[in-house]
Amino acid sequence: MPEKPLHILYEDNHLLVVNKPAELPTMGVRQGDPSLVVLAKAYLKHKYHKPGNVFLGVVSRLDRMVTGAVVLARTSKAASRLSEQFRLGTVSKVYWAAIAGTPASDSGVFEDWLRKNDQRQRVESVRMSDPGAKQARLRYQTIKHRNGYTILEIDLMTGRKHQIRVQLAERSMPIVGDKKYGSQQPFARGIALHSRVLSFAHPVSKDRLRFEVETPASWTRFRLDEK
Repeated sequence: MPEKPLHILYEDNHLLVVNKPAELPTMGVRQGDPSLVVLAKAYLKHKYHKPGNVFLGVVSRLDRMVTGAVVLARTSKAASRLSEQFRLGTVSKVYWAAIAGTPASDSGVFEDWLRKNDQRQRVESVRMSDPGAKQARLRYQTIKHRNGYTILEIDLMTGRKHQIRVQLAERSMPIVGDKKYGSQQPFARGIALHSRVLSFAHPVSKDRLRFEVETPASWTRFRLDEK
C-alpha cells in the first residue's frame, strides 16, 4: 500500500493519469490486495458517489517496482482509442533509468528479441527464430553522471514486458535495485526506473497531452538537482 493517497496528474470524464509509486502493482492482485486500479476505482467511487462497479480500462502497465506516469481509461471508448495509439506506436514513453558505472557509448539504439518465461517469472533475451520471440527496441541517451552512477533517458520504441530491465541487463548494465536482473546495488523503494514523460492524443478531443513527472525521493542519492 502506498504511503500517501494516489497522486493524480490529470482527470476528466475520459481519462485518469496517475503518478504510480513503487511497490504498487498496476493490476492483477489477489482479492483484497492493493493495486493502482483498485485504489483508482475507490477514489472515483468516493469522489463521484458512484453506485456499483466503476469502469477503468488498463491500456498500459508499469511494473510493480517502477514509478511514474501511467494512464487509465474511464470509458470503453477511451480505452479502445488509447489502446490503438499504443498499438500504432504514437504514444511517447520516455523513462529515466539509473545504472552503476558508465555505458560504452553515450547514446544508441538497442534491439533484441525477448520472450516471457512464465515458469521462471522473468523475461529472457532469445534468438529471433525462437518460438514466442518478440522484437524489442529502445533508444537511450546519457543525461547525467552522478556519484558513480549514470542516468539514462530512454525512448521506448516497443512495449514489451520488462523490456528496459532486460535490455540493459543483457549489456551488463542492470538498473539499480533490480535484483531480478542482476543488480548488486541497493535501492530504497522499487528499482531506479521511472516513467518520466508520457504523451498521447486525447481520445476524444484529439489534443496532444504531455505529462512530465519528477523522480521520487528514492532518487535523492543521484543528486539530479546538481549541475
